[in-house]
Amino acid sequence: MTATAEPRQAPRRRINLHAIGPLAALGVLLLIGIALNDNFLSYSNLTNVLARSAFIGIIAVGMTFVITAGGLDLSVGSMAAFVAGVMIMVMNALLPMMGQGVGVILVGILIGLVTGLFGGAINGLLVTRARIEAFIVTLGTMGIYRSLITWMADGGTLSLNYELSGVYRPVYYGTVLGVSWPIIVFALVAIAGEITMRHTRFGRHCAAIGSNEQVARYSAVNVMRVRMATYVLLGLLVGVATIMYVPRLGSASAATGLLWELEAIAAVIIGGTMLKGGFGRVWGTVVGVLILGLIGNILNLTDLVSPYLNGAIQGIIIILAVVLQRGGIRSN
Repeated sequence: MTATAEPRQAPRRRINLHAIGPLAALGVLLLIGIALNDNFLSYSNLTNVLARSAFIGIIAVGMTFVITAGGLDLSVGSMAAFVAGVMIMVMNALLPMMGQGVGVILVGILIGLVTGLFGGAINGLLVTRARIEAFIVTLGTMGIYRSLITWMADGGTLSLNYELSGVYRPVYYGTVLGVSWPIIVFALVAIAGEITMRHTRFGRHCAAIGSNEQVARYSAVNVMRVRMATYVLLGLLVGVATIMYVPRLGSASAATGLLWELEAIAAVIIGGTMLKGGFGRVWGTVVGVLILGLIGNILNLTDLVSPYLNGAIQGIIIILAVVLQRGGIRSN
């Protein structure tokens, strides 16, 4: 007699929460917002959410590359405050010589980019050359930048000259076909980031380093250079975000950029990028930024929960996102 072969059991499929989870959460938030407030889907409300989220979004794109490569940066909020303070001081100082024109604004923008790039380079050098843990380095520079802006403002607020503020305002409040500049810049940065992460050697090297640094070295990846580049890129994008932020209020203080690092990291993790490194996606980060922005907007519109608890809600979301990253749900 021949033994009857038992039919093979179909392999279990895994529901990829990393991919559908953020999108599902975004959809649920949209439905909640629509149900709770009639003005939620209004053009003015949605563009306001996008414009306010653009600063965090621009920074979060850079943070995606840092975390994908196995790094971390806790200093971005403090760095943004410092960059804003330097920009305002330089522009105010140049006003008597250059007058109230676009030239002063262009110099301020250049200073913002250079200062952000320099701040990112410092973090990168300490992590790669001095071989200090990224957590320790950026925790230290976070305190340094926050103390510097407090000292620069003498414990108060640095304010941009009133006339210069009028010239600079269109960078935040100006629109193209009804879309404000922060939204446009955020979209361009996100598209460029997604292309870089998915279709360039740099993006693949970031994932390789975060996945297994030693194997990446054996594969002829210049680990030091790539990791350094991620911090420089993040610093540059902090400068870009700050350039868009300064004309909004025309000032900088010790409270500027407070908790931006938490929001940027939260957006990256919610979007499906692995906190331990090795895998990242910029489009997921964009979805994470939108989720955080909509949560804050719904809290402001409905008064269900105090807006002062926004940070607590973000912290809970980070913990839940990391828990979900441990694996998908199996289904037959």
